[in-house]
Amino acid sequence: MKYTAFQKIANLLILTLVFYSCNKTEKLNYTLAEIETVQPLEIIKDSIKVEGDLGNFKIDKVITTEAKGVQLITFKFSADTPSELQPVTIKFSFPSLAINGYWNPKIAIDKVNYYYSGFSAKASRNAPVLAFYDHALNNRITMALSDALNKSEFVSYLKEEDVHFYPKIKLFGEKMPKTKTYEIQLRIDTRGIPYYKSIDDVASWWANNPMYKPMQVPDDAKKPMYSTWYSYHQSITAEDIIAECKIAKTLGCRAVIVDDGWQTQDGSRGYAYTGDWNPDRIPNMKGFVEAVHKEDMKFLLWYSLPFMGEKAKNYPKFRGKYLRYWEGQGTYVLDPRYPEVREYMINTYVKAMQEWRLDGFKLDFIGWFTATKETELTKADGRDFASVNTATDALMTEITKKLTALKPDILIEFRQPYIGPLMRKYGNMFRGVDAPNNAVANKVEVTNLRIMAQNTAVHSDMFIWRPEETVEQAALQILNILYSVPQLSVKLQDIPKEHLNMIRYWFNYWNTNRNILIDGEFIPSNPGANYPLLTAINNKHQITTAYEDIVVTANDDLERLDIINAKATTSITFQLQTNFKGTLNVLNCKGESIFEKEITLNKGTHTSKVPQSGMLILDLSK
Repeated sequence: MKYTAFQKIANLLILTLVFYSCNKTEKLNYTLAEIETVQPLEIIKDSIKVEGDLGNFKIDKVITTEAKGVQLITFKFSADTPSELQPVTIKFSFPSLAINGYWNPKIAIDKVNYYYSGFSAKASRNAPVLAFYDHALNNRITMALSDALNKSEFVSYLKEEDVHFYPKIKLFGEKMPKTKTYEIQLRIDTRGIPYYKSIDDVASWWANNPMYKPMQVPDDAKKPMYSTWYSYHQSITAEDIIAECKIAKTLGCRAVIVDDGWQTQDGSRGYAYTGDWNPDRIPNMKGFVEAVHKEDMKFLLWYSLPFMGEKAKNYPKFRGKYLRYWEGQGTYVLDPRYPEVREYMINTYVKAMQEWRLDGFKLDFIGWFTATKETELTKADGRDFASVNTATDALMTEITKKLTALKPDILIEFRQPYIGPLMRKYGNMFRGVDAPNNAVANKVEVTNLRIMAQNTAVHSDMFIWRPEETVEQAALQILNILYSVPQLSVKLQDIPKEHLNMIRYWFNYWNTNRNILIDGEFIPSNPGANYPLLTAINNKHQITTAYEDIVVTANDDLERLDIINAKATTSITFQLQTNFKGTLNVLNCKGESIFEKEITLNKGTHTSKVPQSGMLILDLSK
């Protein structure tokens, strides 16, 4: 078909009109209807009940108001004669109104249906708190127990017939000694505040209990550390670790944690030889510590609290004073209800600190101090405590007291799940549970800890990667735990130079901005999405790390905004609350500037390209 000149001109005119109409910008003026305010959930007071076999006990229930939207329900159990508390359940219900997710201390990357969010808690496991939030991440209801020593179990499910949640809080599932009285409080918070603030208020509630007063946190607890566990496991030599410390110090580390393996020549990863605590593998432990101190680094030493191996020399000494046997690991669990057991353990740490001039301890496996169904919960046969939990509290309290008296700035670390309010009394460092080379799991774990730990130092699990990793991929191990204290555990003598440069840059950035990342206002995003944005703000400086493609909102009245790209794409979108005039700087994962310019940006949304594991900085202060 042939086109005439007129047809060609006509078609061109039509295309021009279409192009113009498609690209024409119109000002769209319209308003959205105001969203109806979601009303706080109402808990019918009479619906809060205790069900189960009370035996000889009667219950008095007293409800008081701590603040508007916060209720305290006190349950007082009493019996005329010492009796055993039988398993009972605190029950109540509330409608499922504007509930979009939940949080508990053990929430992980493998999400479970929030309609049935069960977990257990006690002194050495998790913490008794459960929160539900709406789609704006505001609290709908947060429930917590005052008793963080004895075991409780939280179960919550949604009933289809009436679309209500029916929480069950189970008590006394673990045997307790006979008693005449027992008291526990249930705290219910239905205020519409950010979910993490409602949980932080629970942490303050616990911390204000004199029995749960947190341990002092020295400044050294909040500095990067090198750990020997993933890098060397049990194959430790003083020479290797000193060499690693020399490099680690130049990267920004200020302490080394020497993990399992120092105390025995056995390398089978079991605990059959554990319990004597003689440095068989490191015969000159004092010299080892001195050499690390010469590098201007602190020295922490690993101990497994409860274990006495079946092949340990001290095993016969405590025969008959064990709670149980762990067959898979060839070890017995000491019973802290015996005064000689507690004395031995306390003296072990005191002696080590004094003789070797240690700066701290990594105390592991406290969760194994647990009664079994066969445990006789009485003061008899030399036991001066009936309760294993109470004896464990007495042991840990005395350990902390003795060590702090000798060294006020002693460092004591525990790892998840030993992270409840009582554990803050025994230690000043909480670490994420083992997540080797799993950056996302590490992020979720330390964020869970940050939400509840307040000023207790939160450490990442030791992070590792292979030397063949790209430097951008290796950097993700650091960027995912940026809001906790880094624990590095790669063999520094074996990794490429560019990996060392990357660590050096990010550790220097972390040390420079520690007052923001660790001590500033911490704002976690959605737990159900594995916290896709994390933010910290202090002194008009905001640091936000993006793990997914989400718009970053700048806080009001900022002088500097750092946006870290911890995702696969290279596009960062941010929203400014006010006009910006200052310096825009883009850096790669090694801190090398690839773009810097004085720039003016209007209030609103903007997009910039940022390298993987790199950072964009908007700075008004220059």
